[in-house]
Amino acid sequence: MKAFIFDLNGTMIHDMEYHTRAWQYLLNNDLGGNFTWEEVKPQMYGKNQEVLVRLFGPDRFTEAEMQRYALEKEKRYQQEFWPHLRLLPGLAEFLADAHRRHIPMAIGSAAIPFNIDFVLDNLHIRHYFTAVVSADDVTLSKPHPETFFKAADALHVAPADCIVFEDVPKGVEAARNAGMPTVVLTTTHQESEFAVLDNVLHFAADFHDPIMKTLL
Repeated sequence: MKAFIFDLNGTMIHDMEYHTRAWQYLLNNDLGGNFTWEEVKPQMYGKNQEVLVRLFGPDRFTEAEMQRYALEKEKRYQQEFWPHLRLLPGLAEFLADAHRRHIPMAIGSAAIPFNIDFVLDNLHIRHYFTAVVSADDVTLSKPHPETFFKAADALHVAPADCIVFEDVPKGVEAARNAGMPTVVLTTTHQESEFAVLDNVLHFAADFHDPIMKTLL
């Protein structure tokens, strides 16, 4: 393969629990909901505004209100996750090895720049990535392939020559829709939840998995 595209949350850092926790607090304490953990977790994909629409319907909030609540959620997430901010085991070495081999790399995430910057700058890894595609850069969120198409285009690599690293079924579905094989990090979901997706190359707990060396 000629390029790597990484999802961010749950793929490069083990933080999806903190996103779910921040959403559950906001939904129930600030917005008057009564959502269980099991109800919130499956909604952890796409843009923040889309999460609010899926859970409350399209007419509950104005666009300005959704933007404000989305930012409040991210501030809460960052505050709680900050003491635990670190790359998945083995990823620092994997990124350095790929960089030395001149393999182009991009971020393809549904996160807003506020969160992507939080990770890339605090962990000092921005220099590894030729391109960053965020929620602000696309019209259609995963599972639509726009995120990954834009990342491949920015890397000047054909979609079929990219490997995507993902952690959620909707992200893997987006990669399949883009014609990209995927390595799944099992930080958030069980292997059985990806059973209908035929573009999964491998399931890995982290980047120490032996498959990673074969990709370089």
